[in-house]
Amino acid sequence: MEKYNLIVGQSGGPTAVINCSLYGVIKQCLESEEIGTVYGMVNGIEGFLKGNVIDLKEEFRDPEKLELLKQTPAAFLGSCRYKLPPIDETEVYEEMFDKFNDLNIGAFLYIGGNDSMDTAGKLAAYGRRHGSDIRFLGVPKTIDNDLVGTDHTPGYGSAAKYIAATVRDISIDAGAYDLKSVTILEIMGRHAGWLCAASALARNEHEHNPMLIYLPETPFHMEQFVQNVKDALEKEKNVVVCVSEGIRDEEGRLICEYKGKAEVDSFGHKKLTGAAKLLEAAIMSEIPAVKCRSMEFSLTQRSSAVLASGRDKEEAEQVGRVAVRAAIAGESHQMVCMERAEGEEYKIDYVLKDVVEIGNKEKLIPSWWITKDGTDVTDDFIDYVKPLIEGECDIKYQDGLPLYVHRSRASM
Repeated sequence: MEKYNLIVGQSGGPTAVINCSLYGVIKQCLESEEIGTVYGMVNGIEGFLKGNVIDLKEEFRDPEKLELLKQTPAAFLGSCRYKLPPIDETEVYEEMFDKFNDLNIGAFLYIGGNDSMDTAGKLAAYGRRHGSDIRFLGVPKTIDNDLVGTDHTPGYGSAAKYIAATVRDISIDAGAYDLKSVTILEIMGRHAGWLCAASALARNEHEHNPMLIYLPETPFHMEQFVQNVKDALEKEKNVVVCVSEGIRDEEGRLICEYKGKAEVDSFGHKKLTGAAKLLEAAIMSEIPAVKCRSMEFSLTQRSSAVLASGRDKEEAEQVGRVAVRAAIAGESHQMVCMERAEGEEYKIDYVLKDVVEIGNKEKLIPSWWITKDGTDVTDDFIDYVKPLIEGECDIKYQDGLPLYVHRSRASM
């Protein structure tokens, strides 16, 4: 059987386990006779167009280095936020497919979220229109957990674990002083509140915080927010509030834009920041006797590989492996999805779904998983998310710090 080469890239915001998916791709290729060279796009398709490619079999000749990839945060291959034009604008596609042919590429795998699945879908559509035999597959990744068609996404479980653990730490710290205080924590989440909702896991029989959780799926009312905080202070001396960065009022205006219009990125997404700081100012104005502070979790919620979920790492590796096996079997235009089996025991099945039906769509938290007053999540959400954060990771250290791997210089 004639071998063909496979190329893989990473795109969008990294996660704590995105490199586990890359590990799964590489390991499955090493175990498969059908795959020749495994190329890695450095900085996604944007880097590929510039000729930035590495040979991943050569890069990981040392098995120990490959194993360390699983505990390395961020995107080992580097990432990009590059939006492909419509497939009727053929120039960039012709250039890419010429490069694919030069490298004898038979399969293209892209690890990413909504925008990355849009990229995979466009390449697949162009390839189909022009009779290409290249198989295009999407490998899901996003801490936002907003990809449709899949029960959850690799990366979310680890981010949820980090958020819950950190909120619990902050809550305990906030209670160290004998005075009333409010701590407002801003957590990622543009339209979907999956990350902020995970803060509810911080509670136990000793810790009641966060007492208030605000998600983008529910309209935010400033006056009611202040009253909710006042009511919470009647019950607890120290109140922790978690808010998604994308909370908005009934008119759809972002709370963070109350201080000025947000900038946009190359995909037209608004750059969100500042909601917590604005709410802090509101509390200090309306409840001046209470100490109030705010903070943004920002990049920390996606970069803590040390606190990753063991289950999340395992599933991230599996979606990479399944994608390779699917490509070998001749599948294309698909994304690897996870389906949760019914019943009390947690079990996931890996299936393929049309990647074109996934890109540029968002999965929001179901309304029945949010309390009627819009300040908390229900037990059904807790039951959903708990299994995703299970399992601890064995981390190798050097000089007291986690040991990570770094890539070689790219070339084509």
